Amino acid sequence: MAPNRTEPNRTEPNRTEPNRTEIIRDLENNFNENNLVTLKNLFPEVFCEGKIDWEKFKLILGEANSADANERYMLNWAGKSDAYRTLQSPTFNTLIPCPEESVDFDTTQNVFIEAENLEALKILQKSYAGSVKMIYIDPPYNTGSDSFIYPDKFSETREEYARRVGDTDDAGYLKRDGVFQGAFRKNSKENGQYHSNWLSMMLPRLHLAKTLLRDDGVIFISIDDNEQAQLKLLCDEVFGSENFVGQFPWRKRTAKSDVPFGVSSDYEQIIAYAKSDIFVASVEGKERKYFETDDFPNRPWRIHDLTKQTSAAERPNSFFTMIDPRTGKEYPANPLRTWAVTQDTFQEYYDAGKIVFPDDYEFLNIRNPVMRYFKDDDIAKAGDSFGRIAVSTKLPESVGMSLNGTKEITELFQGKLFDFPKPTALIQFFINALHDENALILDFFSGSGTTAHAVMQLNAEDGGNRRYLCVQLPEETDEKSEARKAGFNTIADIAKERIRRAGEQIRKSGIHARQESPSENMDTADNGVSGINAQPTVDTGFKVFKLAESNFKRWQKPDWENLGETLEMFTDTVAEHATPDKMAYELLLRLGLPLTAQLAVRNQVYWLADEDKRYALLLTTLNEDLLREIIAQKPNKIIILEKLFYNRDALMKNMALQMKDAGIAFEYV
Repeated sequence: MAPNRTEPNRTEPNRTEPNRTEIIRDLENNFNENNLVTLKNLFPEVFCEGKIDWEKFKLILGEANSADANERYMLNWAGKSDAYRTLQSPTFNTLIPCPEESVDFDTTQNVFIEAENLEALKILQKSYAGSVKMIYIDPPYNTGSDSFIYPDKFSETREEYARRVGDTDDAGYLKRDGVFQGAFRKNSKENGQYHSNWLSMMLPRLHLAKTLLRDDGVIFISIDDNEQAQLKLLCDEVFGSENFVGQFPWRKRTAKSDVPFGVSSDYEQIIAYAKSDIFVASVEGKERKYFETDDFPNRPWRIHDLTKQTSAAERPNSFFTMIDPRTGKEYPANPLRTWAVTQDTFQEYYDAGKIVFPDDYEFLNIRNPVMRYFKDDDIAKAGDSFGRIAVSTKLPESVGMSLNGTKEITELFQGKLFDFPKPTALIQFFINALHDENALILDFFSGSGTTAHAVMQLNAEDGGNRRYLCVQLPEETDEKSEARKAGFNTIADIAKERIRRAGEQIRKSGIHARQESPSENMDTADNGVSGINAQPTVDTGFKVFKLAESNFKRWQKPDWENLGETLEMFTDTVAEHATPDKMAYELLLRLGLPLTAQLAVRNQVYWLADEDKRYALLLTTLNEDLLREIIAQKPNKIIILEKLFYNRDALMKNMALQMKDAGIAFEYV
């Protein structure tokens, strides 16, 4: 008989009874439950019988007796509560691999997901929480003529809902005028909830995106004037106003010369928010000029202004006449701009060689004393950021405009298949500002695949090892479009083909001479997973995954009149459409492993490996000889399909004892 899925029994690994339900429970991927666990760790005293005592919580926070508790500055709109419920609702879907649409599926570290992005973000929570360095998204701008996803609906499966509302055509593609879980409806400006619908669409996605960011991570969001103001307020709520990084005006085009009047909207905005205050951005600065002199051998130095923007009244100790000890010349302070040192500390700075007077060096053209900074001190202070400067919100012209993005697409496809793509140089500029050559970059409004293209191109240029994770809805292209004429039925199809062609272009350019060493933790003698062959530095491959229903049956409340039939149905927890490969990747996600973790099949056992963790999955067959072979390889955990134990209780107990003795965790699903 199947276990009760409603009351998980989280058995410890060293007990004889295996943990049946941990992975099944994780299939629901409950965002709300994870938040409650975090809150309980911080404030255990506000929980009573598993529920939050809100009055006690207010007392803890000191807000219970505030007369103005309900009067506060906040962003609100019709449907906001529903948007939060959408965020907190679990997902019962998964991702399935599509090796036939991928490039270098077994070795690449890049991922492309063809899916509705809210579902995808929920599925990725356990595997990628705190892993993403940068997110760039270019969401729908809510112009009044575009379509976007709202409201999100999860009470039915994707297929059931699509059939009910006529969301798909005969070939199974999403209709542009259909509803993908409540989607693709034109959000007209005449709609009374014009802004509300857009905010309800964005809120849950931004919350989920935030959890995927590293503590030093950042998100960049492109937007135009239609929703720029609302987006700023929404991001203040989600990320915190204190984590606002900046707003970058991006010139998308030159002013139209054929418009005789009015205002030409030539700029879009890119809003940036950090996950926390430890995020640091910088770009390559102009090389500083250092001097080499005999009085300081092997210590190049530079000069800098010795005054500060403070008055004599503000800093009286710094308002004094500085005297050159060598020549006796006097240099009085400016009453509106005092010295950076005080009269008491002057001698200390001078003895350390940190003050330079006009008569000290003939090659210096200065009239007043200056501060000397040594290069070795600059390097010690800046560390890895030496030679870099703060990022200006004034973007350089080198980031390009829309016409540059269009040109890139046109050159790859010999035709214009996508409207208004961002230029790769724009994305590369922000990636460069991270100063992290191993960063994971996420784009969950991937469009034509500009972000993936930018990551590969930048790696080719500087030898980096950045990876991308892109998500794009399989939105159907317009029937009369150039894309449809070229054979691309969906925008996701365009993106995948662009990545393939861009990768081929990079490979042909020859900028991938350096080789990586094989992986050290995938020894086939130890864990059954094939080692990785040395690859070119530039990873131009990508794994394709698509959204699908879970491979495991969802436990539901039993029909008491037909209880026997209900229990018999759940004797086998595997869904009819499941395959071993699909189940393996779903379990990979539920174990919290990335989609690029190594997966290999050896002797009918699926082996998963990532860093120092290894898992053995038995999904097709089970016997004692096979189990002994697996135990000898000492994986961290063994997971076995429950149906393989059907009418074999003695075998299950024997295996549990063997794994307890070996110190190996054991679960079955």
